[in-house]
Amino acid sequence: MTPSSTVAPGVSPSGAPPLTERIQRFYDQSSQLWEQVWGEHMHHGYYGVDGCATVESPQAAQQELIEEILRWGQVDRPQSILDVGCGIGGSTLYLASKYRATATGITLSPVQAERAKTRARGAGLGDHVQFQVADALAMPFADNSFDLVWSLESGEHMPDKERFLRECCRVLKPGGTLLMATWCHRPAQPPLTVAEQQHLEQIYRLYHLPYVISLEDYQAMAAALPLQSVQTADWSRAVAPFWQDVVKSALNPQVLWGICTAGWQTVEGAIAIPLMMTGYGTGLIRYGLLTGIKAGE
Repeated sequence: MTPSSTVAPGVSPSGAPPLTERIQRFYDQSSQLWEQVWGEHMHHGYYGVDGCATVESPQAAQQELIEEILRWGQVDRPQSILDVGCGIGGSTLYLASKYRATATGITLSPVQAERAKTRARGAGLGDHVQFQVADALAMPFADNSFDLVWSLESGEHMPDKERFLRECCRVLKPGGTLLMATWCHRPAQPPLTVAEQQHLEQIYRLYHLPYVISLEDYQAMAAALPLQSVQTADWSRAVAPFWQDVVKSALNPQVLWGICTAGWQTVEGAIAIPLMMTGYGTGLIRYGLLTGIKAGE
C-alpha cells in the first residue's frame, strides 16, 4: 500500500492540496460535537492488554491510553513538547500539566486551534502552551527544538508518511523521544486481498485519509532515520472496544441530531464506524505504536 509515485496520495499533480482542505473542513465541522459528547480527547481509549478491562468511562479509557503510551515509551520528564495533530489540545494540555513543560500543538483546523487556545487559558496554561495551524509535512520549527515529539492518531492523515517521520525527527533534539500511535493495516504479507483494499478505500473516503500502511512499514521507515532504540507494538486488541462505546454514544437522540446538523462530512464519519469495527474484528485494521530516540550530533 506504500505509494511508489512521486505524487503523494490525496494531492493533485498540480500541487493543489484537496486532501488537506477536506481534513480541515472535517475537523472544523465535527470538533464541537465531539467535545460535547466525549470531551477533550479525540482518540481511542485503552481497555487493558486484551481489551477486556472494565473502565470507569470511555473518557477515563482515553486518559489511560495516554498514560500507557507514555509508560511504554519510557518518557522521562520532557521540558519541551510538540503535539503533532493536537485536536482541541487534549493531549497537549495533559502532557504540559503532567511534566510541567512547555508544549506546542499543531493542527490543520483553525477551529481546533482557537478552541485549544481557549482551553489552555481556562486551565491556566496559557503562558506555557501554544497552538497554531501548521502542516506536519512542513513544520515551522527549527531543527532540534523539542525533547518529545508526540503524535497520537495523526499519522493516518499524512499523505507522505516518510516525509512526516523525517519532519518529526528533524525537529526533535538529540536524545529526545519520538512517540507516535497511528492507525495501520495488517502486515502486507500475504498481500491485501481485493476485498480488504476495498474496505480500506471506504474508510479512506469517509475519514479523509490518503492511505494507511503496516506497522512493519513504519518500522522500516524509522530505521532509515537517525533514531536509536526503535520499538513498535500492536495494541489493536487493547483499543478495539472503543468503537463499541462510540456506537453507544451515537444512539443518544441528541447526539444523532448533532451528527445530522454538523454537516455531511460528520455524517460520513458516523457511517464509517461499522467499517472500523469490522476492520478490527477481522484483523485488517491495526493500532500501531512506534518510538525511537534521536541520535546525538
